[in-house]
Amino acid sequence: MLDPNEFIITRKRKKYKFALFANSPLCFEREDWPPGKKSTVLEVGAGTGLFGVTLAQADPQASVVAVDVKADRLQTGARAAESEGLANISFLRCRVDQLSDLLVPQSLDTIWVTFPDPFPKDRSSKHRLTHPNYLTVYKQLLKPGGSLYFKTDAKELFDWSLEQLVAGGWCVKELSFDLHESKLHDSYKVMTTYEKRFTGEGIKINFVKAALA
Repeated sequence: MLDPNEFIITRKRKKYKFALFANSPLCFEREDWPPGKKSTVLEVGAGTGLFGVTLAQADPQASVVAVDVKADRLQTGARAAESEGLANISFLRCRVDQLSDLLVPQSLDTIWVTFPDPFPKDRSSKHRLTHPNYLTVYKQLLKPGGSLYFKTDAKELFDWSLEQLVAGGWCVKELSFDLHESKLHDSYKVMTTYEKRFTGEGIKINFVKAALA
């Protein structure tokens, strides 16, 4: 049985996190996103946004936007970015299918899809972030020659996603079914929060870099 006091504490904690998001100059609701604001790196399904913070730290010339539907998660990355004095990252709360209306077409160098919910049931496949509907959005936003990076521990999702990429006319540039034992570039091996946990448990990480044909 749920302790009513714990329920109250949890709700207060969540409201506090939403307040942190609302008060951060790095955080934006969909309706507050500045028209024409350009970004060069996008992380979708960003969760806490800490991976995006790492990307922003690694390349001060990049303009990173971390996107998720949950503001209470994104505020974690926003607080970390503020503490590091980063001005080249933004945190946007919206759905992926809304990005075409918010971001400048053909403005992105790279898009990262990192450890999304696999939605294993066939009837839920439309929610997978590598579904053809979302791949179409990514095509609209990437520059010619831009790249999509996808990482996951879910092998069935990865295999299914490769099929969608090929069917959608994407070119697979680099591929690994065990990223951290591969000879691929170290920049691909920067770990998300989930990735650190998975690799610590000995779980192999699947990775693909795909580009527009």
